[in-house]
Amino acid sequence: MIRTAFIAKAGAYLIATLMMFYGETSMASSLRLADPAELAGHWQLSQPAQPANHCALDLELNGTLGAGAECFSAWLGDAAIGWFPEPDGIAVTGKEGSKIIFLSRQKEGLYQGTLKSGITIILQRAP
Repeated sequence: MIRTAFIAKAGAYLIATLMMFYGETSMASSLRLADPAELAGHWQLSQPAQPANHCALDLELNGTLGAGAECFSAWLGDAAIGWFPEPDGIAVTGKEGSKIIFLSRQKEGLYQGTLKSGITIILQRAP
C-alpha cells in the first residue's frame, strides 16, 4: 500500500514537471519578440471608419518615430515620440517614455489599435 502511494506520488510529480517544462517551451515559442530591424521602415496608418483619413509613418531603427509622427500625434491627442516591439504587437510611447497606445499584431505587416476616442486604427506596412 505504501509502495503504491509512493509510486503514484512520484508519477504525479514527474508528470507535473514535464508539463511545466514542455508547456513553458511551447508558450515561449508562440510569442516571439520581433527584432526592431524587422519592424523599422515605412508604414501606413488608416482609420477604417474614415478611409480618406490616413498618415504615412516611419518607424526608425533607433526606436523613434520619423516622418508622419505629427499626423499620428494629432490622432492620438498626445505627442508620439517612440516605439518598441512587444511579443504581441507594437507599443508607441510619448514624451516621458510611457506607452500611449498599443497596436496589436493581426498578421504579418498588419497591426490594429484603438484611440482614446474609440476609433480603430490600422498600421500596415507600406508597399
